[in-house]
Amino acid sequence: MAADRPAAFLVAGTSSGCGKTTITLGLLAALRHMGMAVQPFKCGPDFIDPGLHQLASGCVSRNLDLWMMGETQVRKNFAARSAADVAVIEGVMGMFDGQASSSAALAKALGVPIVLILDVRSAAESVAAVLKGFETLDPEVAPVAVILNRVASPRHLELVTGTIRTHCQAEILGHLPQSLDFVMPSRHLGLFTGDELPISPEALDSLAATISAQVNLPRLLELAAGTTVFPVEVVPVQQPIETVRARIGVAKDRAFCFYYEDNFDLLRAAGAELVFFSPLEDHCLPDGLDGLYLGGGYPELYARELSGNLGMRQAICDWAESGRVLYAECGGFMYLTEGIAGDDVGVLPMAGVFPVTARMQKKRASLGYREVRLEKDCFFGPAGSVLRGHEFHYSVIDEMPDYIERLYAVNTNSCEGYRYKNVLGGYMHLHFGFNPQMAVEFVLACRSGGSQGEKQ
Repeated sequence: MAADRPAAFLVAGTSSGCGKTTITLGLLAALRHMGMAVQPFKCGPDFIDPGLHQLASGCVSRNLDLWMMGETQVRKNFAARSAADVAVIEGVMGMFDGQASSSAALAKALGVPIVLILDVRSAAESVAAVLKGFETLDPEVAPVAVILNRVASPRHLELVTGTIRTHCQAEILGHLPQSLDFVMPSRHLGLFTGDELPISPEALDSLAATISAQVNLPRLLELAAGTTVFPVEVVPVQQPIETVRARIGVAKDRAFCFYYEDNFDLLRAAGAELVFFSPLEDHCLPDGLDGLYLGGGYPELYARELSGNLGMRQAICDWAESGRVLYAECGGFMYLTEGIAGDDVGVLPMAGVFPVTARMQKKRASLGYREVRLEKDCFFGPAGSVLRGHEFHYSVIDEMPDYIERLYAVNTNSCEGYRYKNVLGGYMHLHFGFNPQMAVEFVLACRSGGSQGEKQ
């Protein structure tokens, strides 16, 4: 039976590429195989890792981002999932990277212990100096344990473990060999998404078996069970309003799969019924909708299929022209342009709501946190409202015509958030948790400006 507060730990890394995601997936799968209810989380704004977490754990993963959500919302989000036996948080980049949104800052805010993934490839005794630095930079969040990754041989393991035990405080929970037979498939924006099922159940089972054999899981659970520094009040998940205020269609398939689960929760709590549909497979919108939400994803990889689905393209265009509520971000925004252009395909027509073309390029166009101040009233709230989110994309658009309104004043000294009739689109992924009222405003706007059917 789960305790009021589950065992919890954060998997941090010495740097990006140290094996953090692979080992986190292995831990999730191994703990699940032990019969435990495992709740995964991801530190930071990432969309891809949470989808992979769900494959390994069988449970929807949640983002925890101190800057984008605020500390109060992060604590509530974490505490509300306490029905699990163990909570596993995957960190971001290196343990101290990211300033206010770092893995170290999150561990300190939640009072959870850190297990550090230490990549020992091409090093031996020197790894003790690395670990010692992580232990002393901020003693309040010193790693309680380490898992050694990419160990080359028994002699290599002997040298590394000997020097760590001599000079460091963290326990060694286990190690993984350099020859680990597990590959994380990747491409230009990172890993493949969970919706694309890039990791087979057999591969996850094999990884879980390796973790179970090589890592002391009982000791890990002991360390995770009793080291809470800052007890967090358990807050029940807010229940949706019993009366449905609006039916909101959400594009959800391989092309559109970048969503924060908290956004869905907040919409439901505000009275939304979410109706999922596929711009790839469906040829028309679901019946009785009051609003649309087109999230991000990889529309450029499925541009031919999206372009070829004339029925859905026309349905989205007609919806926009009718003046009904539509919110689109990043990949969803690209779908609303006149077309997506790539080197090898020319311009493939899209829904044509915004009179620009989204052009893919080899180098990254934008990456980083964004704070937005609404310059005009819109379906997310009145002018002056502050929203937060994240931006990460490789495409750029043509210059947007002046007659298209700009609603966002962004902390990058730019203007974005393009409005045409009752359509709002842009590259930013907004997290509703920083300003939960925006979910309420959106649902109410859908109700008043959506389909003309009877409202409950």
